[in-house]
This record gives sequence, structure tokens and C-alpha cells, in this order.
Amino acid sequence: MSRPIEDYALIGDTRTAALVCRDGSIDWLCLPNFDSAACFAALVGDAENGAWTLAPQARTTAIRRAYREDSLILETTYELEGGGRVRVVDAMLPGSDVPRVVRLVAGEAGRVAMRSQMRIRFDYGRIVPWIHRAAGTVVAVAGPDALALYADVPLRGEDLSTVAEFSVGPGEQVGFEMAYFPSYATQPGRSDVAAALRRADAFWREWARTCRYDGPWRDGVVRSLLTLKALTDARTGAVLAAPTTSLPEEIGGVRNWDYRYCWLRDATFVLVALLNAGYEEEAFAWRAWLLRAVAGNPEQIQILYGLRGERHVLEFEAPWLRGYADSRPVRIGNAASGQLQLDVYGEVADVMYQAHRAGIAPDADEWSLTTAVVEAVEKCWGEHDCGLWEVRGPQRPFVHSKVLAWVAFDRAVMAVERFGLSGPVDRWRALRAQVHDEVCALGYDPKRETFTQSYGSVELDAATLLLPLVGFLPPDDPRVVGTVRAVERELMVDGFVRRYTQPSAQTDGLPPGEGAFYACGFWLADNYVLQKRRADARALFERLIGTANDVGLLSEEYDPHAKRLVGNFPQAFSHVGMVNTAYNLASESKPADQRRGEAEVKPAP
Repeated sequence: MSRPIEDYALIGDTRTAALVCRDGSIDWLCLPNFDSAACFAALVGDAENGAWTLAPQARTTAIRRAYREDSLILETTYELEGGGRVRVVDAMLPGSDVPRVVRLVAGEAGRVAMRSQMRIRFDYGRIVPWIHRAAGTVVAVAGPDALALYADVPLRGEDLSTVAEFSVGPGEQVGFEMAYFPSYATQPGRSDVAAALRRADAFWREWARTCRYDGPWRDGVVRSLLTLKALTDARTGAVLAAPTTSLPEEIGGVRNWDYRYCWLRDATFVLVALLNAGYEEEAFAWRAWLLRAVAGNPEQIQILYGLRGERHVLEFEAPWLRGYADSRPVRIGNAASGQLQLDVYGEVADVMYQAHRAGIAPDADEWSLTTAVVEAVEKCWGEHDCGLWEVRGPQRPFVHSKVLAWVAFDRAVMAVERFGLSGPVDRWRALRAQVHDEVCALGYDPKRETFTQSYGSVELDAATLLLPLVGFLPPDDPRVVGTVRAVERELMVDGFVRRYTQPSAQTDGLPPGEGAFYACGFWLADNYVLQKRRADARALFERLIGTANDVGLLSEEYDPHAKRLVGNFPQAFSHVGMVNTAYNLASESKPADQRRGEAEVKPAP
């Protein structure tokens, strides 16, 4: 049986990441990179598809877990019948020569019998490796991949798995380490587990100390920023949408996507969140990744890319995996990479503009790319597309897509006006006005007093909440106020916000069913802030963050009926929304104003 998504915690090394369940099982890990094939895939299958369980053998009466303060080191304490108590520490090691998972068992009370069982299954749970055992070491090999397992206790084979059974008393410790290496390379040596944990602890704490936020939700903001750091590839600067694939948007449903890639839709929100919090290095690395990824013919810009900027993100299904809670299919890759989405042009232009406002002087090559992007959107802004939500149904004239085309022209105009850059500014102004007039004429329903999902449609779309956030209309414009009321009336479920009118084959080409989308809830809270509805904003914000799991992590969506997390986990877009809305509520530096061009990007006091 699949464990609830909220039972998982994240560990990572800024190269890849693992999900650790409350019961001590590592059920998801891709090696050597975020987007590599998983060697533990029980999360979307079962234990036979790969997992590493480390837990007490006796029945537990209580399980408590938490990250060490401002770190990504997970500590889980098990209390047992009879008074025994043991703590398991889990981490990965940033900066290590190869990806490594370390696990340390520390006895605290009584003598506790423990069991470790590792089932390695390469290629997303499909391939059983060849195993070689030596004193205190196990090496698993399959094709190009190899794993070395080191332990302080004897290891033995059992049913195509590696097992250790041992006990610990107060003050005693037993360490395990698993290291990945290419099968054709030299096997890496063993680490000192305790020393490695100290180094990892120092890495995360030092990084967290940079955070400039000092408002009432500091713990949540820092946890969200640490999560974003863990989802950032240290070598490329890419910010991953999530470390998982195919965690369903509805339990048992088919809306199961691979999110181990980088979406341009996230670009400006991520940049602003990192800049405000003081992480200029990560923000500028993300911008540099974006410039490399979209380099080339601007008419060939994609909505998502691989971690290194790869354009070919082929999608296939893994029928040997039963799916999380029998939610099939399990998809590897993402075919949305081939969709047309007009909003990506606006995102690229906006990232460049926001970076300039943050103090990065524009250079000739960058401005040349930006102008080429704007010229490309000149040719295509009138086309129908798949929209922000990547619908797999018919293309339409989505309102949000047209608004982001407007953003592309607007930011180009402002770049000329503010930074003295050269370009056909009169033509861009005229196009900006043309798009604005068309959206207001065709994308607004005066009878219902709301913007709709697409021209002439009756469906609503929470993406229209972005209109005031990107500066398309003032937040107190009656059309914006009416749109907020319509979202409250028709898209809110038990205080949470759905993306759009209940999805169906007619709206997006798939069967109905999904949860409320965290990012949309944060956008609504941002609108409340801009409309001076601070009490409503705070109440909604605290409702959203109140659904995070016990270690502060958010998935993509929340099921308000079942009261559980759904969708890929943890989700960068959700945590970015949390950070930006916290700033909107509690800081002089407001992302909702920054994207609208009404405030300079300033650090929090």
C-alpha cells in the first residue's frame, strides 16, 4: 500500500534527491542526477521496485521527525513498546565526489533491535543488479550503474536484497553509507559517517544564514528556500520543478506527470524570491541557465527543458510500475516540451528585465537575445496555444498567454526607457497597446464581471489572478476586483483554489479530477494584499501553509476533501509562492509590486 505523500521528507545534495518515509524507507532516489533513472522506485510501485528500509524491528508507539534546524538533515526518533528509543539520521552530502546517502542509527534508551533491508532495482525498478559482497561492503552493478554499500555491521543476502540485523543501546551508533559510481570507474572509498554529517550540517546552516527574511513566518520561509536550494542543480543553476514523477493530481487518476525538469513559467517568480531573500548567486545562476537554455532561434523556445538545457524530453510510460496508489500510467519524460505556450516569451523578457533592475548591467548579447525573443512574439502572439496549464486538448486563445505576450512588449519598452537600450520602442508600444485592447475586449465577460480562461469561453482560470501581479491592470481596477470575486465564487473549494473550472475532456483533453493548486492560492493571497484585504490575505496564507506536512514541505496540490497532499512533491512552484507571499505580507520588499514595475528590488531590512 502506498504511504501518504505527506509521510515523506526530502534529503538531497544539490545534484539529486531522495524521499524518506516516516517508517524509515527510502522509496525514491534517482542516480546520479535528478533526471536519471531511479534505483529506488517503490514510491510509484512497490518495495520490489527498489527501496531501502532502516527501522526498529519491534512495534513503535510513536514516531517523531524533524530536520535539524535550518538544514536538510532529517532526524527520525522511534519510541518502542517497553521504553526503547532510537534515532535515525538521514542525509545526502553536498560537495561530495560522488552522490552518497548516509544513515546513522543512534541508540537513546534501552537496547533496540534494528533491521536494514536494501532492494536495489536500477532503471526505475526494473533491473535486478549483480551483487558482489566483501567484508562490510556490498557492490551492486547493472550496465553503466553501480552502488557501493558500506556498513558498520555485517551484511547478508536475502530474497534479492541486502539485509543487516543488529541492535543499539544508549550512546551507541551504527553507520551506513551508499555511494553511486559508474560501473566502469574506480569504486569510491568509504566516508566517516559522523564527520560527513557534520560537514553537511555546516553546509546547509551556512547557506540558510544568508536569508534576509525576518518576518513572522521565518521558519517556513527558510524551509521553503532550503527546499528550493535542494532542487537546484549546483552544476548548471537549473531549478527543478520537483524531484518526482507521476505522483497523481487525483488518487487513482491519470494526471500523472514527470516534473524533473525546468519550466520557464517559474522563471520570474523564482528569480524574485531568491533575490529578495539575498541569494544573488543562485538567482543569477538561474538566469544564466535560462539564457543558455533558450539560446538559438527564439521561435523555437520551449516551455520546459532538461537540467542541462536539453530540448528533447521524450515521454514514455513505465507499465511495469503500478503507480502511486494504483494511479496509472507512470510517465517518464514530458511531452509538454513540444507544446506552444506563448507565455514563455513574456517570462524570458521579464527575467531579463528583473535582473537588470536587480543590478545586473545588460550586455549586448543578452539584449540581442531579448529583442529577438520580442520579435518572435510579434509574429506569434495572435496564435492559439496550450496555455499555462499545458492542456492536452484543443489549442485556444488563452487569456493568460495573451497577457504574457503583453508582458514581453511591456518589459522591452521599459528596458529601453529605464536602461537606455535601443530598439523599435514605438512599434513595441503600439503592439503592447494592441494586445491590451484585445484582451480587455475578448477575454473579459462584462456580464459576469470577470476575465475568462480563453476568449469567448465561460470557464474561469486562476491564472487570470496574475493580471495585476504582472502589471497588466491595476489591482483596484473593477475588472480585476470582479475576477477575484469570480475566483472566490467558482474556483474555491473549502478555502482552497482550483486552477480552473473542473477539468474535463472538453477543457483539457483528460478525464476530470484534481486537487486545489497551491500556487493559485498564493496568487489569490497576493491579490488580497494589493487590494488592501490584509486580513483575508493572512488567513488564506496561513490556511495554505497549515497544510504543509510535519517537516514543512508542500506538494503541487492539496485535496481539500481527503485533506491530503497530491501531485509531485515537494513542488518548487508551491514553495516559491510561499516565499513571495510571505514577503508581500510582511516585508517592505513586495514581489507583487516588483513584477508590476512599481517598486525596486530591495533587500528586507
